[in-house]
Amino acid sequence: MSHEYRKDPEAISRLTTEQYRVTQEDMTEPAFRNEFWDNHEQGIYVDVVSGEPLFASVNKYDSRSGWPSFTVPIDPANVVLKQDRTYGMVRTEVRSAHGDSHLGHVFDDGPADQGGLRYCINSAALRFVPLANLESAGYGDYRSLFTTTSDTTEETAR
Repeated sequence: MSHEYRKDPEAISRLTTEQYRVTQEDMTEPAFRNEFWDNHEQGIYVDVVSGEPLFASVNKYDSRSGWPSFTVPIDPANVVLKQDRTYGMVRTEVRSAHGDSHLGHVFDDGPADQGGLRYCINSAALRFVPLANLESAGYGDYRSLFTTTSDTTEETAR
């Protein structure tokens, strides 16, 4: 199943003010006052502009930062890292590869046992697709991310 993910002017025209400020003007939304920082539902997070798959709930954790935090992207090819020297700091900006949306930043203070990275992402840059809607939304290929070891244990128990 092949999708063409791109920066779509029509999608940009539908963004809320906050989504536009974050994705197009590289702004940061307020900590703890954003849609997904405390979302515990299973599913994937896609670029609000291009729809390209970015992060999965199975790699999301509570970093206590007030923003959604992930240890790895679903597909590194959909994420671009750029040096960001704004505000007198040197940080690594995270952008979507096809939509060129500003997503957030990546830091090296994530869980050590999972690679040590923390992708700190703005909710306003994301659209959440719940596990139950993956197929109908065209993301059925990503259902395998949610296959648990209990599924295979059940097989061997029979």
